[in-house]
Amino acid sequence: MLSVLRNRTYRRLFAAQVVALVGTGLATVALSLLAYDLAGGNASAVLGTALAVKMVAYVGTAPLISAFADRIPRRALLVTMDLTRACVALVLPFVTEVWQVYVLILLLQVASAAFTPTFQATVPEILPDEDDYTRALSLSRLAYDLESLFSPVLAAALLALVPYDRLFAGTAAGFVASAVLVASVLLPQPQPVERTGGVYAKAAFGTRLFLATPRLRALLALDLAVAAVGAMVLVNTVVLVRDTLGRSPGDVPLALGAYGAGSMIVALALPRVLGRLGDRALMLPAAFVTAAALGVFAAGLGAGALSWPALLGTWLVIGAATSAILTPGGRLLRRSAAAPDLPAAFAARFSLTHACWLLTYPLAGWLAARAGLAVSAAVLAALASAAAVTAVRLWPREDPAELEHVHLDLAPDHPHLAGVTGRGHRHPFHIDALHRRWPAPGAGRETSAA
Repeated sequence: MLSVLRNRTYRRLFAAQVVALVGTGLATVALSLLAYDLAGGNASAVLGTALAVKMVAYVGTAPLISAFADRIPRRALLVTMDLTRACVALVLPFVTEVWQVYVLILLLQVASAAFTPTFQATVPEILPDEDDYTRALSLSRLAYDLESLFSPVLAAALLALVPYDRLFAGTAAGFVASAVLVASVLLPQPQPVERTGGVYAKAAFGTRLFLATPRLRALLALDLAVAAVGAMVLVNTVVLVRDTLGRSPGDVPLALGAYGAGSMIVALALPRVLGRLGDRALMLPAAFVTAAALGVFAAGLGAGALSWPALLGTWLVIGAATSAILTPGGRLLRRSAAAPDLPAAFAARFSLTHACWLLTYPLAGWLAARAGLAVSAAVLAALASAAAVTAVRLWPREDPAELEHVHLDLAPDHPHLAGVTGRGHRHPFHIDALHRRWPAPGAGRETSAA
């Protein structure tokens, strides 16, 4: 897996991702303590609202920024967003009102919504070989999982030496270091894309590409399955550990660590597994595993049979299965979009995935508070099962990259039909200005009409 780091450009981008993630982890801890200082017993409400602001920023901002991504040099965009996030982190320790926290979090997450999809869309252009890109996806997943384990430990060590507001300085340092690393390499220039319509039409293109491509519709259903089971883990673990099992606060990170450990195990094995199985054969069964694991867990919880080993084992399995779904997603995006449209495709997935979490986060918490943890787990397991079944129906068993299709509304001398006898031809098929609809199975037909 580490062989991909021989590529100098990717090595520096990966280092930028890691230091930025560590900074983000420190900010998460510091923000919790800041909310407690400002709101006392209402700190949970403040953090919940901040999380909602984050999700709304992600859902609304990423597609809008993708409409202009082809006009801005990628390195300049990434560095500017890193420095913006660093400035926000430096200001956070000086806030005195809760509303100020919300405004700064909005600015921080808008910058992240511009940075992350652009960063993700750049990697497949730097690593055109599919095996290298798969290794990069696994490394990225591993970085996220390690951050979730390492950042709290680092924060605890720093808090023993400095006040919590100094953690924001560490966050800013992480973003500045990321900006320096990005600025130190040459990145592919965005390719100009001509699209009809105004800003709204350009911003909506990525979503239209997603919804018009069968394998990407299936990917969205799989992301919903991940959000359903993931929300149960992230929202309700603390209550399960502290109230249901009556264990100490120190066991909460251990339970979350089991979830992260499962994800890391799969991330390490994925490059070899994908080479043998392929994306569809891995991702679809993994979705059913997540739903089944949470369903069995809900049954045990309802019967009062929950134990500490059962919780750890279930979270380990769910972490592994969700990693098997999330990690290969970038491969499907690269396969489903032409190079100029990759930023729009990644922005659309970023937005739509967080829309799934925006649904499941409050659902997990509200059901647990009103109907109990067992009901919350059962409903989320049912939602994950429905999403998995939907993904199977949406993702064709035969899913070649090249499709035979016919352009009924293009003139015979159109450049796209150069060298073609008649109007039908075959090539790697992507939704774009000339291919607005997916060919019907077996019909061999596609038109560029809207």
